[in-house]
Amino acid sequence: MDLLLEHKWVILVSLEVLAWTSTFFLLYARYGLKSAFWFKVATVLFALTGVIPQVLMGIINFISTKRIDMFTLIIILLLVYGFTIGKQHIKKLDAWAQAKFSKQST
Repeated sequence: MDLLLEHKWVILVSLEVLAWTSTFFLLYARYGLKSAFWFKVATVLFALTGVIPQVLMGIINFISTKRIDMFTLIIILLLVYGFTIGKQHIKKLDAWAQAKFSKQST
């Protein structure tokens, strides 16, 4: 537990990079590969690198510090972004990927 808390920022940034990589892979699987299997794999990867571990890290950090510090606040902001403005950004990214891969296949 101490190791997690000592390296929480590195872990958070790494998870965020992995989550965005999973997002791009998800779009590639959906439009580039046109594979339901790889799309499901990418969806699971996104869940395992995005929301779930970040929420758990925020909870663990809050329990250990007993206050909302900068780390917990950043996680809350990431979650609020993801459930609000982030949805619009993902829709735009989805439309871009669909257009990009449909041009490649014609």
